[in-house]
Amino acid sequence: QVQLVESGGGLVQPGGSLTLSCAASGNIFSINAMRWYRQAPGKQRELVAPSTSGGSKGRFTISRDNAKNTVYLQMNSLKPEDTAVYYCNADVTRLTDTVLRQYNYWGQGTQVTVSS
Repeated sequence: QVQLVESGGGLVQPGGSLTLSCAASGNIFSINAMRWYRQAPGKQRELVAPSTSGGSKGRFTISRDNAKNTVYLQMNSLKPEDTAVYYCNADVTRLTDTVLRQYNYWGQGTQVTVSS
């Protein structure tokens, strides 16, 4: 099995910054992509940042440490509307019975609250 564990969430004031981490562990042959999603109360889950070798989408910057199977999300200039549960998602290749298969996994989520 594969586990994704997010950390780094919490309460932050508007205009503040947070860095989320997501570490993958378990039966991993390779990780093809890692992404961040978020889901605010009463809203659908939305893609925040796709996995890249490093890139920014507005106020959010995603980065990845392949050696540690970890992806980070640096969030700057946070706004109250950024309040949500943030989820890590990964496409993982596993070697099972000598066959390589790709699976998709989700973390348990970490709460980010932006409020004064």
